[in-house]
Amino acid sequence: MSDWGTLGKWLLLLGGGIALLGLLVLLLSKVPWLGRLPGDIRIEREGFSCYIPIVTMILLSLVLTLLLNLVIRLLK
Repeated sequence: MSDWGTLGKWLLLLGGGIALLGLLVLLLSKVPWLGRLPGDIRIEREGFSCYIPIVTMILLSLVLTLLLNLVIRLLK
């Protein structure tokens, strides 16, 4: 990168992306059923708890895949 302006633009884009990701996390924390879907594994015993959100991760993966494919198609 020989041009500082290009580096500055990339840093601004990266910072904006991180800010949008933070906003998305804040908004998703307001959804009451997210993380408590059927198929998510929760084990609670005395002195031990384990939570594995399998179905939630599959759902989020599908949604993010669709969104990224849409963005890529719009940018081409």
